[in-house]
Amino acid sequence: MNITVYLGANEGNDPSLRKAVRELGTWIGESGNRLVYGGSKSGLMGEIAESVLQAGGEVTGVEPQFFIDMEYQYDAITELIVTKDMTERKTKMIELGDVFIAFPGGTGTLEEIAEVMSKVSLKHLEAPCILYNLNGYYDSLKALLSHMTEMGLSSPERQEGIYFARDLSEIRKIIENQRSNATTTPPENTQGIGNQLG
Repeated sequence: MNITVYLGANEGNDPSLRKAVRELGTWIGESGNRLVYGGSKSGLMGEIAESVLQAGGEVTGVEPQFFIDMEYQYDAITELIVTKDMTERKTKMIELGDVFIAFPGGTGTLEEIAEVMSKVSLKHLEAPCILYNLNGYYDSLKALLSHMTEMGLSSPERQEGIYFARDLSEIRKIIENQRSNATTTPPENTQGIGNQLG
């Protein structure tokens, strides 16, 4: 299974980010899945790639040419796909993914996962869209999605397949449910928006 993870090239100022992202990467590697990510060696992006590789997993990086020109790529990864621009990069990362996870990140991470959320909402993408809500990082986004429904601009049905997971254990449960074709029943305690939990 290809797990596409969106996250930043910065490390942030909370040590729990590095710990959690390496835990996620180690699980991806040890479970026999492949990481698909933005290809950078910097910050949290570099941490997750390194942890997957150290756990014996494979890593596909997808990076636009202008970042390659700036030498941001992680040369040790299994495969590097070079795109002409950011738009092509986003398309390729969606094309490759079976599961999509947004780790805490910046505006780039938000843009990327928003496109996945839109495709899931339109039923153009049959894959879990998981916001890793570490320490409540995405609480405000969760509230916004609920507000959209309250205002009649979205609906629980349109938000099915969008999940907010507090930790790796909840992420694993979502993915296991997807594998067993039980996607209409999210795991206990998982903050699924489309399923009105949390």
